[in-house]
Parts: sequence; structure tokens; C-alpha cells
Amino acid sequence: MSARTPARSPGSHQRSSRAETVADTALKLLAERGMRGLTHRAVDEAAGLPPGSTSNHARTRLALLQAAVRRLAEREASVLTPDEMPDPRGGAEALADGLALALHRYLSGYRELLTARYELALEATRRPELREFFDAAGRRFRDPLTAMVAAAGSTDPARHALSLTAWCDGMMFSCVAGSYHAEVPSAEELRLSVRELLAGLVGTGHP
Repeated sequence: MSARTPARSPGSHQRSSRAETVADTALKLLAERGMRGLTHRAVDEAAGLPPGSTSNHARTRLALLQAAVRRLAEREASVLTPDEMPDPRGGAEALADGLALALHRYLSGYRELLTARYELALEATRRPELREFFDAAGRRFRDPLTAMVAAAGSTDPARHALSLTAWCDGMMFSCVAGSYHAEVPSAEELRLSVRELLAGLVGTGHP
């Protein structure tokens, strides 16, 4: 007889939904008002929740920030569906297509989320406890990227993954908060840029 997974009670589903609402609202406030605008009371008001609801899910400010980081990682992981992730067997071409698609989606539909990420990243430089959460979330992207770079023919996957990550981060920052904030590159422009970068890193031979 196979074991059955216990059904979740209606109460647990409600708590989960409320926790997501709190975290999503925290991210929205970070993007709109910055770190100073994020308070438990502000989350309650912006989410239309009864006073004290946010404190029930995140007692301290650090807990609220950690909840925001966890939710940020969940939402960023959904930018590409599993079947859209690059197939390592596709080499550099598949990797370029996947990165370009993810970047274009971020820049065209997730700008608010990126702004919240920058707020949290800066705060993590001042809070070691938050830094741990932020770094753990970052590894969810970094580790698969390192494996894909290795499959694409890299002779130094860790170093090349760092170069790719830095380039992607720089592109997103420039187009969201930097001097190119009013210009969103097309998917094809991003694909060409990634191919050019990969040509230099793994020697694909063509952009």
C-alpha cells in the first residue's frame, strides 16, 4: 500500500495565501517606496489586510525582509517555465536563446520585481542574516548556469558563469535603473549580445 500525502487543511491554505500576499506586497512597496517605505503597517494597508496581519506572519523587520527574499526567488524562478529552460545538450546556442528570453521577460514584464531585488541586495550588504538568505536564493540561478556553461564547452565554468551573471545583472540594472532605463532591447538584440559574449568565453566561433 502506497503512502498518501496528507491533504492540506483549508486553514493551512489560507495561511499560505496570506503569507504570499504579505510577501508580494512587501516587494511591491520596496519597488515603489524603497526600504524606508516598508513597514508592517504599510503592508497591511497596501494589501487591504486587518491591522496586525503582517506581524502575524513576520514578527520582526528581518523576518519580513526574509519573506520578501524567499518570495522574490519563487517569482524569479517562474520567469521561465521548466520546458523553456535551455537544454544543456543544445550547447551555447540553447544557452544564448534561454538567457535572452529570460532577460527580455525581466525587462519587459518584471521591472518592479527587479527594483525590489536591488533594494534587498543593498540591504543584504548591511544585514548578515539577510545576506545568507539572499545568497541562497542566488545559488538557485548560479549553480544551473554553471552546469550549462560547462555543457556548452567552457574550460572554466565557474569563472565564465560569473562573467555571464555579471553581464546579465549589468544589463538589467542599466535598463531598469541606469542610463538605459527608457530603452528595452529586443529579444533578438539580447540574443545577439549573449552569443557574442559566449563566443569569447567558450569559443563558439560565431556570434
